[in-house]
Amino acid sequence: MYAKQYEITLPADYDMKVVRKRVADGGHVLDDRAGLGLKAYVVRERGVEGSPVNQYAPFYLWNDTGAMARFLVGGGGFQNIVRDFGRPMVRHWTGIACHAGPARAASPRAASRRLTPIAADLGPDAAGLALAALVETEVQELRELARRGDVHTAALAFDPCRWQLMRFVLWRDSAAPDESATERYEVLHLSSPGLGSLPEGRAW
Repeated sequence: MYAKQYEITLPADYDMKVVRKRVADGGHVLDDRAGLGLKAYVVRERGVEGSPVNQYAPFYLWNDTGAMARFLVGGGGFQNIVRDFGRPMVRHWTGIACHAGPARAASPRAASRRLTPIAADLGPDAAGLALAALVETEVQELRELARRGDVHTAALAFDPCRWQLMRFVLWRDSAAPDESATERYEVLHLSSPGLGSLPEGRAW
């Protein structure tokens, strides 16, 4: 599993109906994309759920990194983003764990993301396993979170360049009740052709 997201921050007076129409008209295009676990078409609107910005920020979980590469640089769809918005930085994270929640059969309406820096100094670590212990704690927290009745999917991944953990959760209802989230989104559409192929539990 590989996670990917690009964030297109729009002007404060941008009419977000333009993005909503874009997704309504074209969101179905990836509904059967081979190699894709899910794509959540998510937005943040300035002043809603505490968001300081207007933002279109699609999030992906890929089962096949070759399919992800084709999407980005092989004419597989990302060229439309470049054409309409310019080429944004694409963030990516290596998967650690993923869980289906009790609301997996529902259409998620909200999402939350939590970005957590991994400190360079994790305290006394004679065996060099402090990082593994930290990740194990995060995996256990994800497992517990995924048992909540309103969770559709919960995923944990990490960026070994920034040394950062990323937790992304899809929620059934219109509000994302993750108290520790650093970002909250509205889900406009979910493409999930390979949802059943995403790993269940820890990736190793």
